[in-house]
Amino acid sequence: MSLVDLVMPKLGESIMEATILKWHKKVGDPIAQDETMLDIATDKVDSEVPSTAAGTIEEILFKENDVVPIGQPIARIRITSGAHITAPSSPAPAAQEPAKIGQEVPFQPAGVIAAENKPSLPNSKMRFYSPLVLNIAQSEGISMTELEQIPGTGQDGRVTKKDILQYVSTRGKVPATVASVPTQTVVSTAPPTLPEATPSYSSASSEGNVEIVEMDRMRKLIAKHMVDSKRISPHVTSFAECDVTNMVLWREKVKKEFEKREGEKITFTPLFIEAVVKSIKKYPWLSSSVEGERIVIKKDLNIGMATALPSGNLIVPVIKNADQLNLTGITKKVNGLAQAARNGKLKPDDTTGGTFTLTNVGTFGSIMGTPIINQPQVAIMAVGAIKKRPMVMETAQGDCIAIRHMMYVSLSYDHRIIDGSMGASFLNAVCKELENFDVNRVI
Repeated sequence: MSLVDLVMPKLGESIMEATILKWHKKVGDPIAQDETMLDIATDKVDSEVPSTAAGTIEEILFKENDVVPIGQPIARIRITSGAHITAPSSPAPAAQEPAKIGQEVPFQPAGVIAAENKPSLPNSKMRFYSPLVLNIAQSEGISMTELEQIPGTGQDGRVTKKDILQYVSTRGKVPATVASVPTQTVVSTAPPTLPEATPSYSSASSEGNVEIVEMDRMRKLIAKHMVDSKRISPHVTSFAECDVTNMVLWREKVKKEFEKREGEKITFTPLFIEAVVKSIKKYPWLSSSVEGERIVIKKDLNIGMATALPSGNLIVPVIKNADQLNLTGITKKVNGLAQAARNGKLKPDDTTGGTFTLTNVGTFGSIMGTPIINQPQVAIMAVGAIKKRPMVMETAQGDCIAIRHMMYVSLSYDHRIIDGSMGASFLNAVCKELENFDVNRVI
């Protein structure tokens, strides 16, 4: 019998490490091929890791809550005689290739992203910092210049959680040495790459009848992404009011027949996504990202939909190539991703590659909202609750008052590239799509 290493799998283009949440097996336990070995988490999604071979657990190399680089062995399995070994589905690459125009660019503070087409220095590499390391640096007030001087023990000289925590514990006592792997620093006139250190509050703020709740891992990540987004993108929000009476009446008419035929419920979300996709085709800059002084327009329309989890946190699964799906296809994607999100069954690929995000604040009773952009996108649209209201209608016989189904929509956009005229025009285009809905439409 021989030993085989189980390695931390590759979970997405921008994912370089993962946190071990729970081991389902212990040393000495038998395990079957493809049986779940452990649960892991990244800043995108939680996942299960199956065993690549059948045998007995010989050694577990990391504990729960340890952060492990992609491609690192995490356990060893003594395989049984004649057992088949499954190769990892997505082995970690030897080196990270620079992103090309049109590909998703991992979200990082501006100073960390290397400018393209720069002559590379001999034996030098751009240094990658994981979201976890950047978060620790932010909370400890470590500048990017200081971060670059920390020796890294991870793959390709990367700074790991252990490295930065060790640096923090000896900060101010032992001078930091230059990292063993030469790095290439891009000088940028952009705002500081890391925000000011989080202010510490005195214990007086915790006095009295209070309850202190520690943020869970996902809430910490959400908090960091929201702060980063507000710092990176100058947010502007525009509002519009839509008469969605025709859409509401049409859905009411077809929903029972649709569910009977397709085995799926049709909600308003697929109708909103369809209107968004049609409008983005008229205003393609709404599906883009900013890289330095360049605008990267995304031709693949991948629409993210903010989804509430049972824990109260939010996650944004992505409908890939939504412009190539009909309404039935969009409906099935929406329902499938929403169900997977609530059951913790989302795959890493389900939350990557988004080019525009829709959030339905009306689900929780809000009539409107000012959402924060989901980086590196440049816009996010919120739809409010649909309410019946008396409205003045123009008819051939003159004005009249009628009961109509009304809804507010809002668009938050990155004012670096989206001006008010374009933002408002896009929002009005979405409203026209919803207001002009064909009540006799066949599906």
